[in-house]
Amino acid sequence: KELAEWKYQRYMHDYLSVIHSVDRNIGVVLEYLEKNNLLENTLIVYTSDQGFYMGEHGWFDKRFMYEESFRTPLFMRLPGGKKGKVDQLVQNIDYAPTFLELAGVNIPNDIQGESLLPLLKGKKPGDWRSSLYYHFYEYPGEHAVKRHYGVRDSRYKLIHFYNDIDVWELYDLKEDPSEMNNLYGKPGTEKITNRLKEELKKLQKQYDDPIESKLAK
Repeated sequence: KELAEWKYQRYMHDYLSVIHSVDRNIGVVLEYLEKNNLLENTLIVYTSDQGFYMGEHGWFDKRFMYEESFRTPLFMRLPGGKKGKVDQLVQNIDYAPTFLELAGVNIPNDIQGESLLPLLKGKKPGDWRSSLYYHFYEYPGEHAVKRHYGVRDSRYKLIHFYNDIDVWELYDLKEDPSEMNNLYGKPGTEKITNRLKEELKKLQKQYDDPIESKLAK
């Protein structure tokens, strides 16, 4: 137990040292932009890879669809743009079309994301996405995370672990934000489960996920 606690503290200290270095150098970049009169002519995007587990669910690293590694930090500053939080669901596939639109370049039809520019300007498009899709399929692999896909909307999340296992998980993120209580198969969740399964099929087809054709067989 003492060795495990020592390793955990070592891991946390090293991780936070990296974060501190990143924060410090962001300040260096912002200072340069301001000194060279570029701050009001530059879109600033501060994001990262998926979040790391710090012991949540007993895990480290990432790759699972649970909130800690499903969510990604994202701060954006557009001169003259919206101030405050954007409530819509966004994805990292939205970055490329955002940059292209700002640069005045046509967005290719095969890009799956959506430009965030309307949201950054404070608009709320009526046809904005209402759910997010996730699929991890690198198994077997060194991380030993089972293959799974899932869908998340503004309140619920449905996950399916597949391949050599067949396990479903359903979470109410409003009542259970830490995702500790699997509701799948419990009485009263049938409508929610069926709706999310239909959404899964729609998104798998929309994103041309090969798993969709396999599941249809």
